[in-house]
Amino acid sequence: MRIPTRIVLLLFAALGFFLLSAGSMAQSVDSANGIDGVWAGVLGGQLHLVVTITKSSSGELGGTMNSVDQHAVLALSNVMLRGDAVRFEVPRVGGVYEGKLRKNGRDISGSWTQTGEPAQALDFTRSAESAGAAAAPAQTAPKPEHTPKPVVPLFHAVIPIAPTAFKADDKWHLVYELHISNMDKWEYAFTRIEVVSADAAQKTLASFSGAELDGMFIHPGIPNAEKVSKFAPGEFGAAFLWVTFDKLADIPAAIAQRISVKIGDYPEALSIVTPPTIVDKHPVVVISSPLAGEDWLAGNGPSNNSVHRRALIPINGHAYISQRFAIDWVQVYPDGKTYRGDPSDNKNYRAYGTEIHAVADGVVTQVGEGIPQNTPGAKSLAVPITLETIGGNHVIMEIGNGLFAFYAHMQPGSSRVKVGDKVTRGQVLGLLGNTGNSSEPHLHFQICSANSELGSEGLPYVFASFEVQGKGEGDAMKMFPGGLVKREMEIPTEDEIVRFQGGRK
Repeated sequence: MRIPTRIVLLLFAALGFFLLSAGSMAQSVDSANGIDGVWAGVLGGQLHLVVTITKSSSGELGGTMNSVDQHAVLALSNVMLRGDAVRFEVPRVGGVYEGKLRKNGRDISGSWTQTGEPAQALDFTRSAESAGAAAAPAQTAPKPEHTPKPVVPLFHAVIPIAPTAFKADDKWHLVYELHISNMDKWEYAFTRIEVVSADAAQKTLASFSGAELDGMFIHPGIPNAEKVSKFAPGEFGAAFLWVTFDKLADIPAAIAQRISVKIGDYPEALSIVTPPTIVDKHPVVVISSPLAGEDWLAGNGPSNNSVHRRALIPINGHAYISQRFAIDWVQVYPDGKTYRGDPSDNKNYRAYGTEIHAVADGVVTQVGEGIPQNTPGAKSLAVPITLETIGGNHVIMEIGNGLFAFYAHMQPGSSRVKVGDKVTRGQVLGLLGNTGNSSEPHLHFQICSANSELGSEGLPYVFASFEVQGKGEGDAMKMFPGGLVKREMEIPTEDEIVRFQGGRK
C-alpha cells in the first residue's frame, strides 16, 4: 500500500490473525465530550478500520483497532484526548494516529503514520450506537472471525529440482527444496515435514519439526521473519531438505512429503501427502580435482546451512540455486590461517597463484577476463558486482551430458584457454586469484546445468578419490589423530580439509 494499504495489508498479513487484549491503558481524558465508543474509518480508500475506545473506572483509556478486511484485532496504547487533540498508538505495527475531535463530537480528522513511512490521512466517524455518548458504557471489540474446520489445506508445495543421490562422509544423501505458497486467507503454521517413500507403505525416511524445521525455512524478501515455519496469507517460502541414508539401497525410487499444518486458530493440525517425486539413483558425474596438493579446505562446501546451499537467486524470472554443491577452495597453514605476513597482500595467501586444472574433457564455452584483483580486507571490491563481474575472471566448460564446470576468481591475464577450445582432463586453465565477488584468493568451483554461473541449477558430483586430513573449526584446524581418511567416489562436505593427488605447495 501506500501507507494505508501497506500498513495493514503487509504488516497485518505478516502478523496473521491475532487477538490482543487492550491491556495497555493510557492517560486520562480532559474533555467533557470524551472519545470512548466505537469509531469507523477507511485507510487508503481500501481498508476498513473499527477503533473501539474504552474507559476504565479510573478514567484511563484503552482499546483495540480491528482491521475488518484482514480479520486482525490489535491493542491500542497511550490513548489520550487533550482538548480536542486525539492520539493513540498501535505498538504491534509501530503505528501512531493523531487527529482532532470536531465540535460535533462525532468526527475525528487526522493522520496515520508508521515507522519508515509518510503520514496518510485517516478520518473516523463515531458509530450510531455510540454517537454523542460521552459517558456511554464501554464497548466490546468486535469478535474476530474464527477459522472453520478446513476441508483441505490450501497450500502449494512443489520440488523444483528432483534430488539425485550422492555419497559424502561415507553416507548417501538426497538434497532438495520444497517451494511452498500459502493460497489461503488464514495464517499457516507448518508443524512437521516427513519425507516418506512414495509407495503403499509410506515409510518415514526423515522427520523434521520444532526448531529444526524453523531453521530449514527461508522467506525470500522477508529476511527477519520471526517464526519462519509460519506463512501469512499469500506468502511464499522455501524449505531446504537434506536426508541421509546408510546405503544406496535404502533410498527409494520415489519420495513424497507428509506435511502437517495448523490453519488459523483451528485447534487441530491437518496432514497431507504430496505427489511422488522420482529420485535419480544413477551415478553422478565423476571428476578430477581442479587443484593439487594438501591442506585444501572446502569453504562453504556442501551442508544444509552453507551460504551456497541457500543461494536461491532469481535470474530472468526464474529462481535457481546454481551453487547448491559449490565449494570455495582455500589452502590453509597448520595454524589454520590462509596467509602469512601482511593479510592485505594477495601474494601472501597460500593458495594464490595455484594452477587450476580442467576436471574433465570438454569444450570451453565462456571465458571472463580483464577484471582487476581485489585487495583482501578492503572496504570495497575492485569493480562493482554485476551478473557479468560476480565470478571475476573465470572459465566455463561443457563436459558432456548437459553438464558445465565453472571456475571463478582467477588472476587477471592468467587464462590459458579461449571459447571453443577443446580441453583435456588435467589441462591448466589459469591461476587462482582474487577477482569478482571474492574477499581473498580462492577458487569457487561448481557443476551446473547451463552455461551460466547463476542462471542454472547446481548438481552433485564426486571426485574419483581424495584424502580427508581433518576439519576447519573457526580459525583453527582439527586434524584427524588417526591420520588421513581415504574417500572414493565422494564429495567433500563443508570445511573438510583434504589432500588431492599431486605435488605439495
